[in-house]
Amino acid sequence: MKNFIIIGGSSGIGKSLVEILEADNNNVFATYNSNKVESRDKVSYLHYDVLAEDFYVANLPDEIHGLAYCPGSINLKPFHRFTEDDFVQDYKLQVLGAVKVIQLLLPKLKQSGNASIVLFSTIAVQNGFNFHSLVSASKGAIEGLTRALAAELAPTIRVNAIAPSLTDTALAAKLLSTDEKRDAMAKKNPLKKFGEAKDIAEAAQYLLTDKSSWVTGQVLHVDGGASSVLG
Repeated sequence: MKNFIIIGGSSGIGKSLVEILEADNNNVFATYNSNKVESRDKVSYLHYDVLAEDFYVANLPDEIHGLAYCPGSINLKPFHRFTEDDFVQDYKLQVLGAVKVIQLLLPKLKQSGNASIVLFSTIAVQNGFNFHSLVSASKGAIEGLTRALAAELAPTIRVNAIAPSLTDTALAAKLLSTDEKRDAMAKKNPLKKFGEAKDIAEAAQYLLTDKSSWVTGQVLHVDGGASSVLG
């Protein structure tokens, strides 16, 4: 039985990841902000506002075997309409939030002797898309952080990231708000469908566990082929 921390575990990919790890008989400590969730047998939910609070780690186990940082945002509009504050706030949420949590949990991750960190990027970092300047900038930083930490923390801690394509979660609700939009988005993908939260969560489970014990410094594209296959 291992101990996992899921930051942003009350909705979307984070929630699905919590459920998968729980079903595999692990102890899971997950955070929520606005979507309050009650704790249960093997899952303890903690309130945590990434932008406003320090993560309280004193009551967590001495050994943490895996950490996934799931909070994110998808703000799409023309580059000239973004403000400096838009970039700063997005960077705080998607990059500095991850940095802060990793630094706080680093002693507990090292204590396990064989830990894993999973971060989240997007295929928009490697593929240029209209109106994606904000998310591409911050997630590009996440990919750089992933590789740098993988080098610095080896061999005790593995660090990888997942770069999804469009996934059916609350973050993408505006893009999938009608049947027409859903059909159009599915047709753009080589596999003719968009992702589900479970698709990404299962990839995260692989990277968090010993099944990926020889994998570090990678950005795993889970995107139905969108980043490499012509539909």
